[in-house]
Amino acid sequence: MSKLKINGHGHILPEPSEIPKFMKDKKLFWIDDDKKFMRQGEWSRPITDASFFFNEKLIWMEKYNIDHAVMLNLSQVYCNGWLRDDARDAIRWQNDFNASVQERRPDKFTSGFVVQPLYLEDALKEIDRCVKELNLRLLCLPSHFLNTDEEWISVADESVEPIFELANQYGLAIEIHPYDGQKMVKLKDEYWRFHLVWMMAQTADTLHFYTLKDFVHRFPNVRTCFAHGCMLGQANYGRRLQGFDGRPDLFEGSHDPRLSLAHENLFFDTLVHDSYTLQLLKTRVGAAQIIAGLDDPYPLGEMEGVANSYPGRVIDYAVEIDILSQNEADHIWSNNVLRWLGKEKL
Repeated sequence: MSKLKINGHGHILPEPSEIPKFMKDKKLFWIDDDKKFMRQGEWSRPITDASFFFNEKLIWMEKYNIDHAVMLNLSQVYCNGWLRDDARDAIRWQNDFNASVQERRPDKFTSGFVVQPLYLEDALKEIDRCVKELNLRLLCLPSHFLNTDEEWISVADESVEPIFELANQYGLAIEIHPYDGQKMVKLKDEYWRFHLVWMMAQTADTLHFYTLKDFVHRFPNVRTCFAHGCMLGQANYGRRLQGFDGRPDLFEGSHDPRLSLAHENLFFDTLVHDSYTLQLLKTRVGAAQIIAGLDDPYPLGEMEGVANSYPGRVIDYAVEIDILSQNEADHIWSNNVLRWLGKEKL
């Protein structure tokens, strides 16, 4: 009997015709009619695989024996720095689209929904709507957002606590994902540095605050996953402890990071690109807190045709070289994802 495979980190695009006219008119986000590029303002990105879209995604999943997939929100529509009305309208459209994906094929897709933490009142109303009307139970949050003082702050911030309180009330799963690094760090945008280096720093930074502010214990009904394995967060764990122990004057009122390590409500996906980084992740948090994540169909995901990559390569190789047992790998593909989502079964 084959084992169940659930991809806990995937993305899907709407068809060009499914994007409202105001999105393109205001240059907020749109897709070319020939589906070769996604665009936003003066920014564009090639659509590198047909499986960005619904029907082709199903074909791709069948080809690689992926039984179910979690579709996260579009990072381009976190709406950081957007006007309130634009953010509200774009987020509502995106969440409606995500809900339609789940509704069309609930056997194949679990969809996330997004809110913008800056506009707290709107965010809380949207959480209510998505849970009660759209049957969505996975809240996607950016690792950082732009506040009213034009400061970039971690989503694990006091101002965002009402969002976590409501998520805790509903028992939601949460995904924390980085984006907008080039807007946060004043460095020249070259060699893909903001995706290859600074995205990893963004999730590490938010894990730092998430543990110091003890969100994991204060919101016990929330199960939070950090994208891309929060790989720098694993690598700098010792440095964080050294700082916490060595300069207690800088951490007044905060909580020891050791108290959150390997907590049953903290998850990390496998999209770390090599099995030795996955080994560190297992050592830090335990195999039970790791979920399969492919980040498809982006070329930084586990996609065929990118060097020797294919969906599930890191997990397979980790089993081959005895970093993971086959039983641990099976749980990473299924049981662990279900625990994060708060589901007993699909």
